Amino acid sequence: MQLLQRIDRSAVTPVEERPDPEKVISGDPVHTTWSIEEADGLYSGMWQATPGKWKVSYDGEWEYIHIHEGVSILTDLDGNATTLKAGDSWIIRAGFVGTWEVVETTLKDYVIVEV
Repeated sequence: MQLLQRIDRSAVTPVEERPDPEKVISGDPVHTTWSIEEADGLYSGMWQATPGKWKVSYDGEWEYIHIHEGVSILTDLDGNATTLKAGDSWIIRAGFVGTWEVVETTLKDYVIVEV
């Protein structure tokens, strides 16, 4: 294992999938993930999603994200909406439940830690 590793999407085979159909509220979002690291409850890489809206639940993990491209809206169960746009960095803490809506195709870095 390299102790210092440059993240290069072109060197990683992406995995394409869709959210569980029961969670999709609108659209036909496609998720593409470039997984860089998965070890001991830590996951990191890059993720891209096309427009759509689906239910999310961060039960036992928190996530740090940095948005490179696009616009998404996270809305909690109380209806509080937060817009995520290129250049933004956020932490989504364990316990967040709501929706993720991709308004413009979104590309993000992510680091997920299971808690």
